Amino acid sequence: MASLPSQLSTRVQAVAGIEPELRAATRPEFGHFQSNVALRLAKAEKRSPREVAADIVARLDVDDLCEPVEIAGPGFLNFRLRSSVLADFVTGQLADPTLGVERAEHPQRVVIDYPSPNVAKQMHVGHLRTSIIGDCFNRVLTAVGHEVLPQNHLGDWGTQFGQLVEQILVERVDASTLNLDEVEDLYKRAAAHFKTDHDFADLARLRVVKLQSGDEETLRIWRELVDVSLASHNVMYARLHLLLTDEHLAGESIYNAVLGSVADELKAKGVAVVDDGALCVFVPGFNAPLILRKRDGGYGYDVTDLAALRHRVRDLHADRLVYVVDVRQGDHFAQVFAVSRMAGWLPDSVSAQHVGYGMVLGSDGKPYKTRDGKAMHLSTLLDMAEEIAAPPVALAAIKYADLSNGLNKDYVFDVERMVQTTGNTGPYLQYAHARMTQVLARAQAEGVLPAHESVTVLTEPQEQALALALSGYGEVVAEVAATLQPHKLCTYLYDLAGTLSVFYERCPVLRSEGEVRDSRLALCCAAKRVLAAGLDLLGIEALDRM
Repeated sequence: MASLPSQLSTRVQAVAGIEPELRAATRPEFGHFQSNVALRLAKAEKRSPREVAADIVARLDVDDLCEPVEIAGPGFLNFRLRSSVLADFVTGQLADPTLGVERAEHPQRVVIDYPSPNVAKQMHVGHLRTSIIGDCFNRVLTAVGHEVLPQNHLGDWGTQFGQLVEQILVERVDASTLNLDEVEDLYKRAAAHFKTDHDFADLARLRVVKLQSGDEETLRIWRELVDVSLASHNVMYARLHLLLTDEHLAGESIYNAVLGSVADELKAKGVAVVDDGALCVFVPGFNAPLILRKRDGGYGYDVTDLAALRHRVRDLHADRLVYVVDVRQGDHFAQVFAVSRMAGWLPDSVSAQHVGYGMVLGSDGKPYKTRDGKAMHLSTLLDMAEEIAAPPVALAAIKYADLSNGLNKDYVFDVERMVQTTGNTGPYLQYAHARMTQVLARAQAEGVLPAHESVTVLTEPQEQALALALSGYGEVVAEVAATLQPHKLCTYLYDLAGTLSVFYERCPVLRSEGEVRDSRLALCCAAKRVLAAGLDLLGIEALDRM
């Protein structure tokens, strides 16, 4: 449901003709909000600001929301929401299972591409952000009523498997008995073997051809490698509490059979042309062409991404495509989207968006790596955090640090700071939730928890401030679903927790009596539920005890 400030702003704009730009009042005696809209209009209308303000007030119908509007100083408008309106809003929120989150007016089928690790390799620190961000998008978009189809674009195809399978045959290893660490070590040996042994390199290249042509032995070993990798990746998905299952797998291999048809269709439509023996698409605005088929007849990941996009629109009937991939891939996806629109595969009715994310940095401000300069395994990173805090707290710290920053910005992975229960951190929000859980548990133990949750008394400024903050939850969730900017939800929850802390310190809950106590307990309950729901949208567990 629209927040109370939003409802008020809409009505003022309808009268004034411009956005009122409501700001929180600087002092309680000025009400809840102030606007300088009259001052901004006065110059254009060549009238005094107070005259313009008086005209707006005379035509404004907000009696059901506010106390009488006051004109202050040179022409500021002061608005004070009625306490009964604030109380009714939160009471209604408590009765609403969605806590005021409205379903999208036009629900869509949304495909989100994440986290897309590679077969035969451990997930590393580079997969942290795509996993956390993609999962948050999944949760938020689902919450507002969209149908979300995660697509785990697994890197399970390509020339590296020729090397892997050939090395397995050379060493006479049973791939099904290996764990992922052993497969990764085997891959390193295969890569080194490929560089130093020309005969092996030739066999590995032939093995790629056998894989692509469906050779039974090669496919069997390849499937064993995939199964070993998936088992390890699923453990990591569970550890990160991702909403991903095997049904969301859509690896590169599933598109192998249609790469030729993708290239041929683009050529037939005149979108692709042969240039120096390669089939390319020259996209206006890009310096280099997108190469579909190389001179040797091989296909690269450009054409695989085109095949995936065509499948997602044609077969999955997506209305919205979201790719959660490293920000450095921005030009690649811009080109893929452009070619798809040229081909008619991406109609104007379907939106496609690359949500790029920055890098995870160490305390030295450089990309987070192991001491020998290699990408750190994601499991190692989580282990480091769990040495300092319990798993749910460590995970909250990591996820919140990721999502509370602008997605396209790099951020420093500082575990000591991230796990603090004070300041703008995930554990601080968990603590706020746990605190309210304990208050309500004590109320129940003392037999004073009301049977009906209802906010009725809001005489204190801190009570009103908390009710006002709670009213914004549904609106901020809708905004994040539309803009895919989860830091706005993080900011909302942090501000809510701060407002809740001030309320709790200045407005005794269990030491109050009668209707005041019942009303304050209802506020505590509403705050607890909103914090829990908001944390869940971030993929963070709301703890009952810290």
